[in-house]
Amino acid sequence: MSRAAWYRVAEVATEDEDIRHALNQLVDRWPRWGFWKCYGWLRANGKRWNHKRIRRIYCLMKLNLPRRKKKMVLTRKRQSLAILPAVNQSWSLDFVHDALICGKRFRTLNVIDEGVRECLAIEVDTSLPAARVVRVLDRICAWRGTPKQLRMDNGPELISSQLAAWCQRHNVEMLHIQPGKPNQNAYIERFNRTFRQEVLNAYLFTSLDQVREISWQWLLDYNEERPHDALNGLTPTAYREKIAA
Repeated sequence: MSRAAWYRVAEVATEDEDIRHALNQLVDRWPRWGFWKCYGWLRANGKRWNHKRIRRIYCLMKLNLPRRKKKMVLTRKRQSLAILPAVNQSWSLDFVHDALICGKRFRTLNVIDEGVRECLAIEVDTSLPAARVVRVLDRICAWRGTPKQLRMDNGPELISSQLAAWCQRHNVEMLHIQPGKPNQNAYIERFNRTFRQEVLNAYLFTSLDQVREISWQWLLDYNEERPHDALNGLTPTAYREKIAA
Protein backbone atom coordinates (compact mmCIF):
# COMPACT_ATOMS: atom_id res chain seq x y z
CA MET A 1 0.00 0.00 0.00
CA SER A 2 1.38 3.37 -0.94
CA ARG A 3 2.02 6.04 1.67
CA ALA A 4 -0.41 8.41 -0.04
CA ALA A 5 -3.21 5.86 0.14
CA TRP A 6 -2.47 5.09 3.78
CA TYR A 7 -2.65 8.69 4.97
CA ARG A 8 -5.48 9.77 2.71
CA VAL A 9 -8.55 10.77 4.69
CA ALA A 10 -11.71 9.03 3.47
CA GLU A 11 -14.20 11.45 1.98
CA VAL A 12 -17.88 10.93 2.62
CA ALA A 13 -20.01 11.60 -0.42
CA THR A 14 -22.63 14.11 0.68
CA GLU A 15 -23.76 15.52 -2.65
CA ASP A 16 -26.51 12.87 -2.94
CA GLU A 17 -27.86 13.11 0.60
CA ASP A 18 -30.52 15.63 -0.39
CA ILE A 19 -31.85 13.26 -3.06
CA ARG A 20 -31.81 10.31 -0.64
CA HIS A 21 -33.69 12.32 1.96
CA ALA A 22 -36.28 13.47 -0.57
CA LEU A 23 -36.84 9.94 -1.91
CA ASN A 24 -37.19 8.52 1.61
CA GLN A 25 -39.85 11.09 2.41
CA LEU A 26 -41.77 10.28 -0.77
CA VAL A 27 -41.63 6.52 -0.22
CA ASP A 28 -42.74 6.85 3.39
CA ARG A 29 -45.68 9.00 2.37
CA TRP A 30 -46.66 7.14 -0.82
CA PRO A 31 -45.21 3.60 -0.70
CA ARG A 32 -46.95 2.53 -3.95
CA TRP A 33 -45.40 5.25 -6.11
CA GLY A 34 -42.88 4.23 -8.76
CA PHE A 35 -39.83 6.09 -9.99
CA TRP A 36 -41.51 8.30 -12.55
CA LYS A 37 -44.18 9.48 -10.14
CA CYS A 38 -41.47 10.36 -7.62
CA TYR A 39 -39.45 12.14 -10.31
CA GLY A 40 -42.50 14.07 -11.52
CA TRP A 41 -43.34 15.18 -7.97
CA LEU A 42 -39.75 16.34 -7.35
CA ARG A 43 -39.67 18.34 -10.60
CA ALA A 44 -43.07 19.86 -9.85
CA ASN A 45 -41.81 21.01 -6.46
CA GLY A 46 -38.76 22.82 -7.75
CA LYS A 47 -36.12 20.08 -7.60
CA ARG A 48 -34.00 20.41 -10.75
CA TRP A 49 -32.03 17.18 -10.40
CA ASN A 50 -31.44 15.20 -13.58
CA HIS A 51 -33.63 12.13 -13.97
CA LYS A 52 -30.58 9.87 -14.58
CA ARG A 53 -29.04 10.98 -11.31
CA ILE A 54 -32.27 10.39 -9.41
CA ARG A 55 -32.68 7.00 -11.09
CA ARG A 56 -29.15 5.94 -10.06
CA ILE A 57 -29.77 6.80 -6.42
CA TYR A 58 -33.25 5.32 -6.59
CA CYS A 59 -31.76 1.95 -7.64
CA LEU A 60 -28.91 2.16 -5.11
CA MET A 61 -31.54 2.50 -2.39
CA LYS A 62 -33.23 -0.63 -3.89
CA LEU A 63 -36.50 1.21 -4.23
CA ASN A 64 -36.97 -0.35 -7.67
CA LEU A 65 -37.45 -3.78 -6.08
CA PRO A 66 -40.84 -4.83 -4.65
CA ARG A 67 -41.00 -4.74 -0.88
CA ARG A 68 -41.99 -8.14 0.39
CA LYS A 69 -44.25 -8.26 3.38
CA LYS A 70 -44.36 -11.24 5.66
CA LYS A 71 -47.60 -13.14 5.29
CA MET A 72 -49.67 -12.72 8.41
CA VAL A 73 -51.01 -15.95 9.89
CA LEU A 74 -53.64 -15.90 12.58
CA THR A 75 -52.40 -16.60 16.08
CA ARG A 76 -53.08 -20.22 16.93
CA LYS A 77 -53.37 -21.77 20.36
CA ARG A 78 -51.53 -24.95 21.17
CA GLN A 79 -53.93 -27.88 21.03
CA SER A 80 -53.66 -30.98 23.19
CA LEU A 81 -53.00 -34.29 21.42
CA ALA A 82 -54.88 -36.31 24.03
CA ILE A 83 -57.47 -38.22 21.98
CA LEU A 84 -60.15 -40.54 23.27
CA PRO A 85 -60.16 -44.04 21.74
CA ALA A 86 -63.38 -43.38 19.85
CA VAL A 87 -64.47 -43.29 16.23
CA ASN A 88 -64.95 -39.87 14.59
CA GLN A 89 -63.65 -38.02 17.63
CA SER A 90 -60.89 -36.25 15.68
CA TRP A 91 -59.63 -36.45 12.10
CA SER A 92 -56.26 -35.22 10.82
CA LEU A 93 -55.57 -33.83 7.34
CA ASP A 94 -52.26 -33.18 5.61
CA PHE A 95 -50.66 -33.06 2.16
CA VAL A 96 -47.66 -35.02 0.87
CA HIS A 97 -45.72 -34.14 -2.29
CA ASP A 98 -43.88 -36.38 -4.75
CA ALA A 99 -43.18 -36.74 -8.48
CA LEU A 100 -43.63 -39.24 -11.29
CA ILE A 101 -40.62 -40.71 -13.06
CA CYS A 102 -41.08 -38.12 -15.84
CA GLY A 103 -40.74 -35.29 -13.29
CA LYS A 104 -44.42 -34.34 -13.12
CA ARG A 105 -45.31 -33.31 -9.58
CA PHE A 106 -48.35 -34.60 -7.69
CA ARG A 107 -49.85 -34.32 -4.23
CA THR A 108 -51.74 -36.62 -1.93
CA LEU A 109 -54.32 -35.59 0.65
CA ASN A 110 -54.13 -37.98 3.59
CA VAL A 111 -56.99 -38.23 6.10
CA ILE A 112 -56.84 -40.39 9.24
CA ASP A 113 -59.06 -41.00 12.26
CA GLU A 114 -56.82 -40.22 15.23
CA GLY A 115 -58.90 -42.18 17.74
CA VAL A 116 -58.41 -45.53 15.99
CA ARG A 117 -55.40 -44.65 13.75
CA GLU A 118 -57.39 -45.63 10.68
CA CYS A 119 -56.63 -44.18 7.25
CA LEU A 120 -59.83 -42.81 5.71
CA ALA A 121 -58.60 -41.51 2.36
CA ILE A 122 -55.54 -40.95 0.20
CA GLU A 123 -56.55 -38.56 -2.57
CA VAL A 124 -54.02 -38.28 -5.42
CA ASP A 125 -53.83 -35.56 -8.08
CA THR A 126 -51.62 -32.82 -9.46
CA SER A 127 -53.77 -30.15 -7.78
CA LEU A 128 -55.94 -30.46 -4.69
CA PRO A 129 -57.67 -27.11 -4.05
CA ALA A 130 -60.06 -26.37 -1.22
CA ALA A 131 -63.11 -27.47 -3.24
CA ARG A 132 -61.50 -30.87 -3.78
CA VAL A 133 -60.76 -31.18 -0.05
CA VAL A 134 -64.42 -30.51 0.74
CA ARG A 135 -65.47 -33.10 -1.83
CA VAL A 136 -63.20 -35.72 -0.27
CA LEU A 137 -64.63 -34.98 3.18
CA ASP A 138 -68.18 -35.32 1.86
CA ARG A 139 -67.30 -38.68 0.34
CA ILE A 140 -65.84 -39.94 3.62
CA CYS A 141 -68.77 -38.67 5.70
CA ALA A 142 -71.23 -40.50 3.44
CA TRP A 143 -70.06 -43.88 4.79
CA ARG A 144 -68.15 -42.94 7.93
CA GLY A 145 -70.14 -40.20 9.59
CA THR A 146 -69.12 -36.69 10.58
CA PRO A 147 -66.17 -36.02 12.93
CA LYS A 148 -66.30 -33.72 15.92
CA GLN A 149 -63.12 -31.89 14.97
CA LEU A 150 -60.52 -31.57 12.22
CA ARG A 151 -56.84 -31.10 13.04
CA MET A 152 -54.69 -29.52 10.31
CA ASP A 153 -51.93 -27.05 9.55
CA ASN A 154 -52.23 -23.55 8.06
CA GLY A 155 -51.97 -24.38 4.35
CA PRO A 156 -54.01 -22.25 1.93
CA GLU A 157 -56.45 -25.09 1.22
CA LEU A 158 -57.02 -25.70 4.94
CA ILE A 159 -57.69 -22.10 5.96
CA SER A 160 -60.02 -21.39 3.04
CA SER A 161 -63.54 -20.05 3.40
CA GLN A 162 -64.94 -23.12 1.60
CA LEU A 163 -63.59 -25.51 4.23
CA ALA A 164 -64.67 -23.17 7.03
CA ALA A 165 -68.21 -23.06 5.62
CA TRP A 166 -68.27 -26.87 5.35
CA CYS A 167 -67.23 -27.23 8.99
CA GLN A 168 -69.86 -24.71 10.06
CA ARG A 169 -72.61 -26.58 8.20
CA HIS A 170 -71.64 -29.89 9.81
CA ASN A 171 -70.84 -28.49 13.28
CA VAL A 172 -67.20 -29.59 13.01
CA GLU A 173 -64.58 -27.77 15.08
CA MET A 174 -61.47 -26.63 13.19
CA LEU A 175 -58.20 -27.09 15.08
CA HIS A 176 -55.29 -25.36 13.36
CA ILE A 177 -51.84 -26.04 14.75
CA GLN A 178 -49.39 -23.25 15.45
CA PRO A 179 -47.30 -22.24 12.40
CA GLY A 180 -44.00 -24.10 12.24
CA LYS A 181 -45.08 -26.70 14.82
CA PRO A 182 -45.77 -29.94 12.90
CA ASN A 183 -45.34 -31.92 16.12
CA GLN A 184 -48.76 -30.61 17.16
CA ASN A 185 -50.19 -32.72 14.35
CA ALA A 186 -48.10 -35.75 15.23
CA TYR A 187 -50.59 -38.48 14.29
CA ILE A 188 -50.79 -37.52 10.63
CA GLU A 189 -47.07 -36.72 10.49
CA ARG A 190 -46.26 -40.23 11.74
CA PHE A 191 -48.66 -41.67 9.17
CA ASN A 192 -47.05 -39.59 6.41
CA ARG A 193 -43.63 -40.98 7.26
CA THR A 194 -44.89 -44.56 6.98
CA PHE A 195 -46.71 -43.76 3.73
CA ARG A 196 -43.60 -42.19 2.24
CA GLN A 197 -41.29 -45.04 3.26
CA GLU A 198 -43.57 -47.89 2.16
CA VAL A 199 -45.15 -46.34 -0.95
CA LEU A 200 -43.64 -43.13 -2.33
CA ASN A 201 -40.00 -44.09 -1.78
CA ALA A 202 -40.54 -47.74 -2.70
CA TYR A 203 -41.85 -47.27 -6.26
CA LEU A 204 -41.06 -45.39 -9.46
CA PHE A 205 -44.45 -44.18 -10.65
CA THR A 206 -45.21 -43.71 -14.34
CA SER A 207 -48.77 -42.34 -14.06
CA LEU A 208 -51.25 -40.96 -11.55
CA ASP A 209 -53.47 -44.01 -12.01
CA GLN A 210 -50.60 -46.19 -10.87
CA VAL A 211 -50.13 -44.01 -7.78
CA ARG A 212 -53.85 -44.25 -6.99
CA GLU A 213 -53.94 -48.03 -7.43
CA ILE A 214 -50.87 -48.72 -5.28
CA SER A 215 -51.97 -46.20 -2.62
CA TRP A 216 -55.46 -47.76 -2.43
CA GLN A 217 -54.05 -51.27 -2.01
CA TRP A 218 -51.63 -50.03 0.63
CA LEU A 219 -54.49 -48.24 2.46
CA LEU A 220 -56.39 -51.53 2.72
CA ASP A 221 -53.30 -53.33 4.01
CA TYR A 222 -52.61 -50.54 6.50
CA ASN A 223 -56.12 -50.68 7.94
CA GLU A 224 -56.73 -54.44 7.87
CA GLU A 225 -53.36 -56.24 7.86
CA ARG A 226 -50.67 -54.07 9.42
CA PRO A 227 -50.37 -54.37 13.26
CA HIS A 228 -50.15 -51.03 15.04
CA ASP A 229 -47.86 -50.66 18.05
CA ALA A 230 -50.04 -47.95 19.63
CA LEU A 231 -53.06 -50.29 19.43
CA ASN A 232 -51.38 -53.18 21.28
CA GLY A 233 -50.61 -55.02 18.07
CA LEU A 234 -54.12 -54.76 16.62
CA THR A 235 -54.92 -53.42 13.19
CA PRO A 236 -56.93 -50.17 13.03
CA THR A 237 -59.98 -52.05 11.74
CA ALA A 238 -59.79 -54.67 14.49
CA TYR A 239 -59.31 -51.96 17.12
CA ARG A 240 -62.32 -50.01 15.84
CA GLU A 241 -64.46 -53.14 16.01
CA LYS A 242 -63.19 -53.87 19.52
CA ILE A 243 -64.08 -50.48 20.98
CA ALA A 244 -67.42 -50.52 19.15
CA ALA A 245 -68.28 -53.83 20.84
